[in-house]
Parts: sequence; structure tokens; C-alpha cells
Amino acid sequence: MTEIWFAGGIIADGSGAEPSPADVCVEDGVITRIGTAPASATTVDLDGMLVTPGLIDAHVHLGLSSPIRAQFGFQLSAAEIAADIFTTAGRTLDAGFTTVRDTGGIDGGVVDVIAKGKVRGPRVLSCGPVQCQTGGHGYYGAAWEPTELWETHHIPGLAALSLMSGNADELRRNVRESFRRGATFLKLCVTGGVVGAHDSLDDTQFTRAEIAVAVEEAAARGTYVTVHAHNNAGIRNAVQAGVRCVEHGTDIDEPTANLMREHDVALVPTFAVVDQVMKPESLDLDPSARDRVAGARRRMVTALGIARAAGVRVGLGSDLLGPEQYRRGEELRLRAELESPMQALVSATSVNAGILGIGDTVGMLRVGMAADLVAWARNPLDDARVFADPDMAAFVVKAGRIMKGDTQ
Repeated sequence: MTEIWFAGGIIADGSGAEPSPADVCVEDGVITRIGTAPASATTVDLDGMLVTPGLIDAHVHLGLSSPIRAQFGFQLSAAEIAADIFTTAGRTLDAGFTTVRDTGGIDGGVVDVIAKGKVRGPRVLSCGPVQCQTGGHGYYGAAWEPTELWETHHIPGLAALSLMSGNADELRRNVRESFRRGATFLKLCVTGGVVGAHDSLDDTQFTRAEIAVAVEEAAARGTYVTVHAHNNAGIRNAVQAGVRCVEHGTDIDEPTANLMREHDVALVPTFAVVDQVMKPESLDLDPSARDRVAGARRRMVTALGIARAAGVRVGLGSDLLGPEQYRRGEELRLRAELESPMQALVSATSVNAGILGIGDTVGMLRVGMAADLVAWARNPLDDARVFADPDMAAFVVKAGRIMKGDTQ
């Protein structure tokens, strides 16, 4: 493969270090040198733009790219749902995100076609269907619909939101089924949620012993469990059962944060979706969703500060739903308001890569790492609103291939 130098940029390498001028040499999808491009080199001129690692969103739902109630009400064809998924995947890449962790909604076929390059999109790690307690968060069938009919909403190879378990044996069967379909990690809902009609945020779901079953099955495959969790009782059950990560963590208090730190359990807050749910009509959600989220944003801000003070690793996830997922970088803008643009960038690159277990290949601009990088038309460290504007991601490079940007 021919060496290509991305030259003339200012490098923010994902570590939090002060940005500095440097050229990046890429060969066969890998960063091979960082320094000054030779005069004879083949170059892409970045003209002083800030260059960051490709962004990572640790909490996405590509399979929920259609209007929610329409999708689960059999109002949309498989073709339209597929079109929405692949449109969202392409927009995600164009916004500067070269890796995402899908935390429920797609089946393995989506991961495969993106990896093969048949459709444009980021690198995708997927849990397959979310593991949910019967009658708990993650079930969106009608109230009269028998639970056993829920899987008729799945579209094999494309979309499968959740599997219902009534006890530990059923959960073991379902997580094994998820791995059969290509999952690379597991996600459980251990509390109620915001976007749901059969539970409340104060509910705890799955017992500690049941959660431990999923942890055991994940460990047997060299991987991990993350959990959807808002309240402290559910979080503590999950941490004590051996999970690696908590999604949302809305009500984390100091004792729970300390417990998470002791067990090296990471937190992925999700602010963008909270703002999104405040406009439920735009998502085709039940208006009750607005009532569920009332106060959640303020509590999530408090939980973020408590987790930081306790020394918990804090990643970043958008959790955006429906067709309006094109401003995925809004999560970095919101986090920058609470911390700083550099902290938001580090959470969305090196920290997220570590949480996902891929920190040896992505998340930083270092020799030997995958050549995932973004060159920004304006400096997002000066104005974090740049992160939220997909047009500002002037060049997007994934595994050494220019996926967006004019090299002329």
C-alpha cells in the first residue's frame, strides 16, 4: 500500500495533551509515523485544521432510526426500516464518528454489511437484542399483546430490539441466542427507563443472581456486560454481580460511585437523548415520556460530578432515537458545557475506546493504531458547537480510507 501523509494539521491525539502541529503517515489502514512528511511524500493537505481521533459513541441505537411507535406497530416495511438504519449509519460517519457501540436494536446483518463496505457507516460493536425482564424496560408491544408475540417484531438479520426473560434459565438461553446472532457484548436493563410504558425509573429489574448469569456467560466468551440503569439500587445490584459498565446512571450517589470505582465499573452518561425526549412529538413517542424525563437531566448532571469526584471512568454516549440522529456530536457539545471541550473529546475517544475494550487499536492518534481521524473545518476545542455540526467534519478517515472530504 502507498503511504499517505495527512499533513499540515494540528494534532489533538485523544490523550488530553495540548494540541501541536504534526503530520500523520498512514499505510494499510494503520498510523505508521507521526512527524514531518518528506518532501516527496503523497500528502493530503489539512491546511491547519485540528485533527482528532475518530469519535466514538458508546451508546447508539441504529436499529431505532425509524419513528418508534410506527416501527413497533407494524406500520413500516422492512425496506423502509432498513433504509432508515443505513441512512443513520452514513450520517453517523459523516459527523466524525468512526466507531459506535450499538446498545440494542440491530441484528448481526447490519454489522456485517457495514464491515464489508456494502453501505457506509462506522465500525460497529453490537450487543444484538437487549436482555430485558418480562414486563420490564425494553418491551414496546401493546398492553394487550402477549409477551410471546414480541419477537414477531424482529426482522432477522436487520432489527431485533430485545429478548424477554422471566427467570435465570430463560436469561441464559437468551444471552446465548444473542451471541449466536453475533453479539460481541451483552446489555441488560436492570431498572426502568424513560422511553417505556410498562415501568418507572424507580423500578429495579433482574435480581443480582440473574445479572450474574449474564456476566458468567459473557466472561465465558471473553467479553462483558453493560447495563441500562438509572437508580442506585439497580446499579449496585449490577456492580456487585460483576458488570463492567453502567449506561445513564441518572441518580448515582457517592456510595454507589465509590462502589463503581472499587470494581472499575465505567459510566456512560447520555445527555442528548434527555433533551430529545423533551420533544416527544418529534420522536413519535407517547407524551408521557416528557413526564418521565422531568428532573432527570439535572440529576444526571449531579451524578456526572459525583462520578468524576470518585474517580470513575466516564465515557460518552448520545442514545439518540428515531430518524433525527444526524447531530450525534450534540453529546460532546452538551458535555463541553458541563466540563470542557477537551474533556468531552477525551471521553469520546480514548476513554470510550477503553470502555469498549478496543483501546489498543482506536481512540488515539499514535503509531500502530488504526488510522481513524477527523479534521475539523473549525476548532471544536475553541467552540464545542463545532462537534455538533456534521458539516464541520471536513475530513473523516476510517481505517486509513477517506470516507468524507475533498482531496483535490
